[in-house]
Amino acid sequence: MSQEISGAEDQAVKAYGWAARDSSGVLSPFHFTRRGNGDNDISMKILYCGICHSDLHLAKDEVGMTIYPIVPGHEIVGEVTKVGRNVTKFKVGDIAGVGCMVGSCRSCDNCTQDLENYCPKMVWTYNKHHEDGSRTFGGYSDKIVVDEHFVVQIPKNLPLQGTAPMLCAGITVYSPMRYFGLMEPGKHLGVVGLGGLGHMAVKFAKAVGAKVTVISTSPNKKKEAVEQLGVDEFLISHDQEQLQAAMGTMDGIIDTVSAAHPLLHLVGLLKTNGKLILVGAPIQPPELPVFPLILGRKLVAGSAIGGMKETQEMIDFAAKHNITADVEVIPMDYVNTALERVAKADVKYRFVIDVANTIKSPY
Repeated sequence: MSQEISGAEDQAVKAYGWAARDSSGVLSPFHFTRRGNGDNDISMKILYCGICHSDLHLAKDEVGMTIYPIVPGHEIVGEVTKVGRNVTKFKVGDIAGVGCMVGSCRSCDNCTQDLENYCPKMVWTYNKHHEDGSRTFGGYSDKIVVDEHFVVQIPKNLPLQGTAPMLCAGITVYSPMRYFGLMEPGKHLGVVGLGGLGHMAVKFAKAVGAKVTVISTSPNKKKEAVEQLGVDEFLISHDQEQLQAAMGTMDGIIDTVSAAHPLLHLVGLLKTNGKLILVGAPIQPPELPVFPLILGRKLVAGSAIGGMKETQEMIDFAAKHNITADVEVIPMDYVNTALERVAKADVKYRFVIDVANTIKSPY
């Protein structure tokens, strides 16, 4: 394909993916259109797309904001097939990545500080509308068109199927670990939940020489956590004796669990000035007494993905330290079963759809 585009924008193109039509969340083949490739856009043939727990929430409209039909997927790795005439970061044939957002206002305080993810007008990769009113559809599909600003360059040494989940799961833990000073040698980091996000937090922390304790409800995860991920300690969250022995030992905790769970014992695990960072977003509001925070000058905070500059930094860090997600690669027609397994936390640690080889696009 030509690397340069003549005219302001190509004609809209036919696309093919899998979509949910209602709150059953069941996905099936779906024909739709993508916008044409504009001057600042790149077009990508999607190679791999990770499955995030939020895909399940939105497919089933569990947060009451789904626009049907919905094509999920925001952990996308693909090959550049076309570039707009103003594009400078990419050329045809490059491997590129798209995460949770494909647009923002580019002018507010957040955007000018490379925090596009907190822009009030941030455009999600799916289940949103572009400025022109057209729908955004995600990576469970054959192709995508994105403004180059919201695309990251994928280093050549990273295996692509293991790279896709880092565009959401990876940056979701990397950003708060960096911002709150927890990615430093000698720090003691607690990680709640050893799933898609949790295992990435472990890998990033170990890469910088931090001590890592996993806090989990699943004793059967201990062997793998210690032997394969290098976790230093493993606490069972309902074992009061283990928790008591670890009280006041951690500099920070990344809580990745998206189901309702108590927070009080996690605050107790923190040192004075410790930080509990919530990234798992349970739908049910948690309960948290204030006195334990006051008496230890402890912080409870939230964090959501990262800006584009930080996302590229995370990918480059991963490449330098040979970090990728542990994945189970699946064909497109297995996606409904995979989503059922995500609901049961039955995956180590992320499903990735082999889009290019299994979606059988007619276009």
